Amino acid sequence: MTQTPPPAATGTAPSVGALDRYFKITERGSTVARELRGGLVTFFAMSYIIVLNPFIIGGVPDGTGTFLGGGSEPNFPLIAATTALIAGLLSILMGVVARFPLAMAAGLGLNAFVAFSVAAIPGMTWADAMGLVVLEGIVILVLVLTGFREAVFKAVPVELKLAISVGIGLFIALIGVFNAGLVRIPASLATPLELGDSGALVGWPIVVFVVGLLLIASLMVRKVKGAILIGVVVATVLALVIEAIGNLGARSAENPGGWSLVEPTLPGSAGDVVSQPDFGLLGQFSLLGSIPKIGIVAVILFVFTLMIADFFDTMGTMVAIGAEADLLDEEGNPPSTRQILVVDSIGAIAGGAGSVSSNTSYIESAAGVGDGARTGLAAVVTGGLFLLATFFAPLVNMIPYEAATPALVVVGFLMLMQVTGISWKDYEIGIPAFLTIILMPFSFSIAVGIGAGFVSYVVLKLAAGKARQVHPLMYVSAALFVVYFAIDSVEGLLEAVGLIS
Repeated sequence: MTQTPPPAATGTAPSVGALDRYFKITERGSTVARELRGGLVTFFAMSYIIVLNPFIIGGVPDGTGTFLGGGSEPNFPLIAATTALIAGLLSILMGVVARFPLAMAAGLGLNAFVAFSVAAIPGMTWADAMGLVVLEGIVILVLVLTGFREAVFKAVPVELKLAISVGIGLFIALIGVFNAGLVRIPASLATPLELGDSGALVGWPIVVFVVGLLLIASLMVRKVKGAILIGVVVATVLALVIEAIGNLGARSAENPGGWSLVEPTLPGSAGDVVSQPDFGLLGQFSLLGSIPKIGIVAVILFVFTLMIADFFDTMGTMVAIGAEADLLDEEGNPPSTRQILVVDSIGAIAGGAGSVSSNTSYIESAAGVGDGARTGLAAVVTGGLFLLATFFAPLVNMIPYEAATPALVVVGFLMLMQVTGISWKDYEIGIPAFLTIILMPFSFSIAVGIGAGFVSYVVLKLAAGKARQVHPLMYVSAALFVVYFAIDSVEGLLEAVGLIS
């Protein structure tokens, strides 16, 4: 039987043939159409970050009382545009360099840590906080390039890594239900939190939150792609209708049934929907500005905390995506592992330099893989859609907390699912994991949870006579966290003896 020669043999190979060869589309059992569709699905599955990242880092003033981007009021469109820009560029870079179906964007959990545990420290500025993110990215990049990745990966017990992710999930969920007004600080201060206002749910905004949450959950049960984005969009439309009819206004002590953060109103002009994106956040970071404000020990701890959360999350994500796409080798490693990790490290640097927090690989890429994506072309498509989304940044001004925060609760649930990987009957790891998980939301600090887990793990291993089972880097980390927890007492003692002023 005569076979038709492949296009490459004719000397007139079309551009699609070049794409096929570069991205290994046919070799991996895919097609260009599948890659395009997979990239679109991945975008819809993770594009909620364009809305959520501004709400998380844009609604919190830094230690000087200034909001990200400058000024005394949040600037969500500015943050949304840059969030989409950085995500788009990095996703394209991942697709072209690593040729792997893995998209990138600002990391949930990481952005919460930067906002609530770093930038909010008295005296710290957003530029200082983003400088720490850049430092973290540089450290990870050096670790990857020097091959030190395996040593760092092995230093922290896998179950503590899971506990960190679970704790961040609970922390994000708490932020979600609090910002939505489902739970609030009671006026009497009799308890730390209470249901709604005086123990009762009040106002139509809560209805929007509940509808959004149940809709996302229902869509997830039915395995609908882009469930989170669909839920946020539908909840926003519902909020717009309710506000147009009821004129509820902003929430306050006198108006407990009002909207949080922004009042949902229809755009007044085309400029409120599509506009030239403002990328004024680019380059607004101070690499070493945090050192004189919080000290070198605290800087090291914060960088280490960011590194742990970012670095190990990426390792798990790329393996999970590789398994879903059936691309892992015999040792369980995805193709182009080094390239994936290098681009991911650049993501942390770029996220800090763009003032939108560390960018990392997204597990939501599994949605595109589940729809057929197998190559980096899908990530390129996702990145291109993120770049297009920069022109629609003004739309975030019409989304109240009640419409956006259901996504936080759902993402918290997804992160909480990893709790089953912890051996709870083994007290030596179960207790440190428990402390890690509960102290993140209870102390409203991710760093405190990680520190408590590290210190208790080392102490319990020593108590059990298993000192040799603890990696040397864990001893160093635990010691640093002890200094961190006692830093005020240490400084007071040094001041008392006249060693510092």
